Amino acid sequence: MRGENMTITARDTGSEAALLQQALTEVKHVIVGQEHMVERMLVALVARGHCLLEGVPGVAKSLAVGTLATVVGGSFVRIQFTPDLVPSDIVGTRIYKPSSEQFDIELGPVFANFVLADEVNRAPAKVQSALLEVMAEKQVSLAGRTHRLPKPFVVVATQNPIESEGVYPLPEAQRDRFLMKINVVYPEAHEELQILQRMSVDPPSPQRVLDPDKLVSLQRAAEQVSVHQLIADYIVRLVLATRRPAEYGVPEFTQLIEIGASPRATLGLVTSARALALVRGRDFVLPEDVRDVARDVMAHRIVLTFDALADGVDPAHVVDRILAVVPPPRVVWRQAYGHWGGR
Repeated sequence: MRGENMTITARDTGSEAALLQQALTEVKHVIVGQEHMVERMLVALVARGHCLLEGVPGVAKSLAVGTLATVVGGSFVRIQFTPDLVPSDIVGTRIYKPSSEQFDIELGPVFANFVLADEVNRAPAKVQSALLEVMAEKQVSLAGRTHRLPKPFVVVATQNPIESEGVYPLPEAQRDRFLMKINVVYPEAHEELQILQRMSVDPPSPQRVLDPDKLVSLQRAAEQVSVHQLIADYIVRLVLATRRPAEYGVPEFTQLIEIGASPRATLGLVTSARALALVRGRDFVLPEDVRDVARDVMAHRIVLTFDALADGVDPAHVVDRILAVVPPPRVVWRQAYGHWGGR
């Protein structure tokens, strides 16, 4: 954590934020509404994290991923997950070549900058595990050789929450591998009318704004965004409130939360808040940045008890309640001293 020194100049941050805002504008040129989803996808991208989109069919999940990949540049592949998929279908396999009388390595479709795992919950556990291993290690081992994935590498998975037949839900431990889980909702009435007007005749096409090298540079810039010690302490308190709720002012959650958020939630809040601050044109993180990404980063990492599930308790509401109870720090900028101060 960086408490005092900021390593990015305001000028650099402004130009980087302008570039990111231009990318957002290009995506929104195609995607009507869904501003939360679009912004969080870009934040996950800058934070080097993978994200999981959950929503009913037809709310532009796949279109949004493809559009963002076009705007950012780099290679893009869509893998339609089905129950008959096997791990070699996505990571690759050895193929015997009669002409050379030897085996050659055939790399799978995951060797791309952007991988859309469409309806990831339709594939069996072996395929889901193979994908998540690739996400964590960013490499594939075939026939005793290690093949590194290209940089940047991001997986965006989608799943449909309304079907249970022929579906293999992601276990809690595998959901924890995703930096964010974004719930995609229906558009509002005026947005639906705009969708009709924009997409029914001549759908717009996005323009490329970035390239893989620029994206890697932005990812490095996000890692340099300053996080004050008070912000770091606030993040830790938010996560610990899911594990020991009685100690942090929410004793009613003791009977609702079976397993609290993991340390990946702590790291995810830091990286996501840094990326969001950069998107918003700042080289320092504010408590509002942490609060804005808390639901997307923490909710899918909380395992509720059976009674809570039976009562229809939503993990997102648990996070909202924790945000309301755990007080954020009051941090001010001291111009005279040129560093952060807190109260």
